[in-house]
Amino acid sequence: MGMHIVVCVKQVPDSSQIRVHPVTNTIMRQGVPAVVNPYDLVSLEEALRVKDRFGARVTVLSMGPKMAAEALKKCISFGADDAILITDRVFAGSDTLATSYALSSAIRTIGGDRPVDMVFCGKQTIDGDTAQVGPGVARRLGLQQLTYVSRIERLDPDAREIVVHRRAEGGVQVLKTKLPCLVTMMEGANTIRFADMDAMFRAARYEVIEWDHKAAGIAEVARCGLKGSPTVVKKVFAPPPRANKAEVVDAAGKPAREAVDALLSKLFAKHPELQEEIGR
Repeated sequence: MGMHIVVCVKQVPDSSQIRVHPVTNTIMRQGVPAVVNPYDLVSLEEALRVKDRFGARVTVLSMGPKMAAEALKKCISFGADDAILITDRVFAGSDTLATSYALSSAIRTIGGDRPVDMVFCGKQTIDGDTAQVGPGVARRLGLQQLTYVSRIERLDPDAREIVVHRRAEGGVQVLKTKLPCLVTMMEGANTIRFADMDAMFRAARYEVIEWDHKAAGIAEVARCGLKGSPTVVKKVFAPPPRANKAEVVDAAGKPAREAVDALLSKLFAKHPELQEEIGR
């Protein structure tokens, strides 16, 4: 029957066009185009590669407003089989704790029809940058979690084993664990494929499945939305522009050694602590 993979995706505002209101210090979303979170596309591509190799059913899942259906249709055009959007007013204002609760409940409901072997998430979203939702979902579902994965070295569906390379501070960890598991993918691990014409036509015709909190299997509404979100954002602001300008060291016509010495002299004059650190 093949594997069953769920890929969690999020529709986010294009971060390159986000502005912060100078008076209210809130994010100005008006007129900002929405895109599929880029890190989630890395995870979707990895899921589709597993599908190509072993045969699998790929279900994309998102929580958000009804307009997020467009992001899910985009995922269908790349090759996903099913798309589910959990959308309900009770989800409004959800932080990462409430979001992971809602998504894990939906994944558990999805697994009721066909057990889920793997869950893929991007390492984080570009609008929140917390990297908390993926591990939160894994913890709630009791899944082995493999975060910051840069490469899947081996996957054996029959033996129910997976070996991955995990990016860690100071090097790479090679980890092996059992399925089912949750994987969060690093940027640069792959590049999302181009959608072919047949898949684009299918995506255009596809009706995204919409679930409210009851259909998603959410039993405790108080754990969703603002009521279930202990995180409070006090202020959002753009960092002030740097007043210091770059200083140019003219090394034209000088030997490399002299150019380096001149640069270090200027650097150490402004930051003597660096010379002490290097001297150690």
